[in-house]
Amino acid sequence: MSAAPMTPVTPLASLGAGFSNEAFGSQAVFRAVLQALSHPGRTVAVEHDAQTPAVGHAASAAVLLALLDSDCTLWLSPRLAASDAGAWLRFHTGCTLVSDPTQARFLWLAQGDEWPTLGSLALGTDVYPDQSATCVVDIPRATVTAADAIDAWQLRGPGIQEMAALQVDGLPDDFETQWSANHAAFPRGVDLLLGTPGHIVGLPRTTRATRSAAALQEA
Repeated sequence: MSAAPMTPVTPLASLGAGFSNEAFGSQAVFRAVLQALSHPGRTVAVEHDAQTPAVGHAASAAVLLALLDSDCTLWLSPRLAASDAGAWLRFHTGCTLVSDPTQARFLWLAQGDEWPTLGSLALGTDVYPDQSATCVVDIPRATVTAADAIDAWQLRGPGIQEMAALQVDGLPDDFETQWSANHAAFPRGVDLLLGTPGHIVGLPRTTRATRSAAALQEA
């Protein structure tokens, strides 16, 4: 995949504010992230008061604002890279923007932008699985649903009692194949945070995700 364009120069005075109380704001969003990753498939509200960029979902922006610091590398998909999102996050967190997604510890993908192949990203190692990438992906919707819904994804794994079912728009056509390979690489692998405008859904590498039989019949 081609590298993301360079982030445009943005006057600092035009950037929105971060959390009004950095410590409390970061802690609140971080708790939401932990809840989402601890209970895959659950939609978790992200409450914050940051003045997030116009491009990209506010929940995703707040998550990155809470997670990033000066030791983090961040890759932005083309729509985000062409906006002030990179300048906003760099100013408030001190993160380093990179043009190669394979070199990033965090990635933010705008809704509709092409995904880099999950297997090409930093997967960590068997000894240091924490040195893997976390992808924050903007999607139009994620809704808890019945397991036999036509377009349901069935989720199983740690943090899920038997099975969770989720309707998600905006995933690549080959997501099931890519995610199966990512799950099989455990303890290596990337983790996903799917962001709607106000909520996130966690998909850690420990979660198995398959299409429902009804969804496969409609495909």
